[in-house]
Amino acid sequence: MRNRTHLSWTGTPWAWVRAAHPVPVLVVTGLTVCLAVSFGHSAHGTALVTGAVLAGQLSVGWLNDLVDAARDARVGRVAKPVAQGRLAPTAVVGMVVGSALLAIALSLPGGWPAVVAHLLALVSAWLYDLGVKATAWSVLPYLVSFGLLPTFVVLSLPGAPLPPLWLVALGALLGCAAHFVNTLPDLADDAKVGVRGLPHRLGANGSRVVTAVALLASALLLVGPLQLGGDLRLLVLLVAALAAGVGLFFGRRAGDTRVAFQTVLLVATLDMALLLTAGLSMGSTA
Repeated sequence: MRNRTHLSWTGTPWAWVRAAHPVPVLVVTGLTVCLAVSFGHSAHGTALVTGAVLAGQLSVGWLNDLVDAARDARVGRVAKPVAQGRLAPTAVVGMVVGSALLAIALSLPGGWPAVVAHLLALVSAWLYDLGVKATAWSVLPYLVSFGLLPTFVVLSLPGAPLPPLWLVALGALLGCAAHFVNTLPDLADDAKVGVRGLPHRLGANGSRVVTAVALLASALLLVGPLQLGGDLRLLVLLVAALAAGVGLFFGRRAGDTRVAFQTVLLVATLDMALLLTAGLSMGSTA
């Protein structure tokens, strides 16, 4: 009995990883690395902002699993460690608070404007977990938090320069796409427990359309400010259009929501690759 109690308190490393929602954590952390390098952070600065975002994302993921535990148990989601009792709620609360404090501590070297931006992004994400996800305003925290991600990275530079508005809008659009595509696999289960966010109200087809539009808008927004040749701009837009159209709507016909997620990841990777190659000059002047 003592061993089983100990296991429920500490869990296993894999249980903690699963409870944190590892794929979104890795994607957002990877985007942070690309943004930091693109805008001229030193290796030390890149490590700090990346560590801060990683800690914050862990806090958001664990809180999500904690808040949704009862609903996840009702619909029998097998990949949810808190709902399955593999992690004690009190332990998860401790990890949520501890990782949040670590995120703020790692943000401090960037200065108070950066700390405020990161804290607002975290509060927005926590509010989503705590109930906004079940309302018609469910996309708003994604718009705010993803828009503030590049804001935090740029404000952490020496002198705390303001990010260009197009970069904030780019983050918000990618956040919008991420929200709708993340919700697609859970539409049916969420309906059983009364969760009716904006994707649920628009339905699967409507959510795919919004995702495609957001992805195309992000590509259009990105090719303007960057110093790209005409042929390269056309190629970027063509790839984004093909990914959004073929990927999302092929996924609809196949009934596979993973295709939609992979499409978002592909376009986000394309955006970050362009920032890394063409954004260095902007970073040097920021």
